[in-house]
Amino acid sequence: MKKINRVAIVGGTHGNEFTGAYLIKKFEKLPNLIQQPSFETLTLLGNPQAFAAGRRYIDKDLNRCFLHTNLQDITLSSYEDIQAKAIYEMLVQKGQSQVDVIIDLHSTTANMGLSLMLGSHHPLLLQLAAYLSSINPWVKICWTQPEKGSNFLRSLCELGFVIEVGPVAQGVLNAEWFQKTEELIYAILEFLERSNQGLILDFNSTLTLYQYLETIDYPRDEQGEIQAMIHPQLQFRDYQPLNPGDPMFLTLDGQAIAYQGKSTVYPIFINEAAYYEKGVAMYLTQKQMMDLAGNL
Repeated sequence: MKKINRVAIVGGTHGNEFTGAYLIKKFEKLPNLIQQPSFETLTLLGNPQAFAAGRRYIDKDLNRCFLHTNLQDITLSSYEDIQAKAIYEMLVQKGQSQVDVIIDLHSTTANMGLSLMLGSHHPLLLQLAAYLSSINPWVKICWTQPEKGSNFLRSLCELGFVIEVGPVAQGVLNAEWFQKTEELIYAILEFLERSNQGLILDFNSTLTLYQYLETIDYPRDEQGEIQAMIHPQLQFRDYQPLNPGDPMFLTLDGQAIAYQGKSTVYPIFINEAAYYEKGVAMYLTQKQMMDLAGNL
């Protein structure tokens, strides 16, 4: 198994997601909390200007600025494009990542618990996911966009992943989720340390994984205005089954709109506040059981 030499923890990629940003502040003051004997742990506040302003971003979403072609494009000069290039130069040199693991901390207004968003099926990530989900019932594992060609910050490293924590309101520090996230980080670092030492940790051989299928927008009129809300029976039911015919949206005049799919799906990021501008009401996922014995 690959030896881990350097880990980067990033918070505040979105400036109004305070959980990760303030954890970075804490770790900068108390670096011994995150150091391990066999590897170095770095910290990075991803979007300092947006954090200072209490906004998601200044000009554009930083976590959509890491396409390789965009990083090489000198004509892209928004604040976030410049910041993405600075982060790239810090974490990648001569095309080679200078860190082995990137942990990108995010919070969400959706009821996502502690969600690990993976972009690859690397054996070490799968082992980590299985271990964390076996010791912590809040942990859920998602397989989203593959890293190749990704515009996410996590794509700067083969073992990069996102932690989404919530529900947490934008621009708010929530002590419960702050502590849950901090404990999860310590568990991740401990796992990586023990992996370096060749120590085998117990974990479930079968991993429950939610694979991304598609995004769903809110019903809109011809002018693009939203005409329906998340149905009350679906609100806060992230990772719960949505069956054909189940209520999905509620129109402004109180009419239910049912899910028209042909099979059961598992919505996540339901009614995420930051996704209104992106035209996303929720992601639909498919629940899978992965036999790690056959994939490692």
